[in-house]
Amino acid sequence: METLDPDLLKTFLAFVDGGSLARAASAVGRSPSAVTAQMQRLEEIVGERLLSAKGRGRGLTPAGEDLVGHARRILAVHTEAWLAMKGARAGGRIAIGTTQDFADHGLPELLRAFAASHPRVRIELRVGRSLELGSALQAAQLDLAITMRHAPSPDEAGLISEPMLWLCSEKGLARRQEAVPLALLDPYCGFREAALNALDAAGRSYRIAAGSASLAGLRTAVNAGIAVTLRTQRFAHSGIVEAPRELGLPAVPVAHFAIRLGREAGRPARNLAELLGSGLTLPS
Repeated sequence: METLDPDLLKTFLAFVDGGSLARAASAVGRSPSAVTAQMQRLEEIVGERLLSAKGRGRGLTPAGEDLVGHARRILAVHTEAWLAMKGARAGGRIAIGTTQDFADHGLPELLRAFAASHPRVRIELRVGRSLELGSALQAAQLDLAITMRHAPSPDEAGLISEPMLWLCSEKGLARRQEAVPLALLDPYCGFREAALNALDAAGRSYRIAAGSASLAGLRTAVNAGIAVTLRTQRFAHSGIVEAPRELGLPAVPVAHFAIRLGREAGRPARNLAELLGSGLTLPS
C-alpha cells in the first residue's frame, strides 16, 4: 500500500484553499507544471480522479471532496508530532511581530498549536506594519517577524507567496465612477505601490477615495462601497470579495512575505519560524 505523501497533501490543500492551480503554485513555491504533476501523482496513489474541469479552471471531484478532511487531519497529526518532539523541554520567551492580515487568518491556529506543545515558552505578540516591524527586529525588540518582502534579506527563515487581488464590497461599489476609486493604506505600503503602478501601466485613471493608517479603516471604506483595494485573499472576508471582472482592473503581481529571525533568536523562535513557513497557507 502506498502512503499519502504530506507534501502532496499540502499542495492539494493549497489548491482547495486558493481555488486554482496557479494560486496553489504560489502558495507552495512551485511552478504550475510542478503542481500539476504533484496532483497527478496524488491521483495515482489514491486511484481516483481528484480534480475535474470546471468552467475555465479546475474543481474537486466527489473523491477530491472526500480527501479534503483526511488531508487536513493527516497534516495536523504531522504538525502535532513535530511540535511535541521540538517543544518538550523548551523554555523562555518569544517576541513575534506580524502584519494584521496574518494576525487575523492563519497565525492564531499555529500559535495555539505551538503554545500547546511549548508550555514553558511565553509568547509576546506585536501587530503592526511591515516597516515598523522590520525596524523593531533590527533593534532586537523582536525575535521573529512576518513582513512584506521587498528584497532578499540575510535574516529570512522562510518565504510566503500569495497572489495580490483587487477586492471590493460584496454589494459592489456604491456608485459607478469613471476613475477607479481606491482605498489604500498611508505610505509606505507595498500594496499601495503595486496598485498605483499597475493602474499607471494600464493607463487607467484613478483617484484615492479613502486613505487609512490601519487595516481596520481600510476594511470600513471597502465594506461601505466607497472604493476597491489591493490585498491578498486573507483580507477577503466579512463582506469583502474579489472585484468583478467587469471593473476591468489590471493584472497585479504576487505578494511575498518574509519570515525573519532576529540576531539573538533562540531555538524555540527558530522552531516557530519553521512551523510558520510550512503552515501559513492561503485561507479558505
